[in-house]
Amino acid sequence: MIDWVRVENLRQEIGATDFAEVVALFLEETDEVAARMTAGPGLRSDLHFLKGSALNLGFCALALRCGQGEDALRDAEGSVDPAPIAALYHATRTAFLQTLEKDQIRNSANNSSLVMSR
Repeated sequence: MIDWVRVENLRQEIGATDFAEVVALFLEETDEVAARMTAGPGLRSDLHFLKGSALNLGFCALALRCGQGEDALRDAEGSVDPAPIAALYHATRTAFLQTLEKDQIRNSANNSSLVMSR
């Protein structure tokens, strides 16, 4: 569902502070798009946006599903139900944030142990 190697590479490339800002901006923008997604003329654009954003942050299953939706909508008679895509976004978002939180707690505990042992 999530490419954690991509996530860690991004965190190392831009640093922890900028990574936190990127995550906050990502969530703000993608939450908005996921909430407004409906079947209709703007859906293909929303799927394209979500796909690109998802790829940047390692949400590979979401990116794949958005790409499939985009492909289906290129066909004049194609249609896509946005509800399962929105559900996948929310499930991925939840898993991502829970893992980040666990990592943050683990890192804080490790840092505290280092300080206490000195």
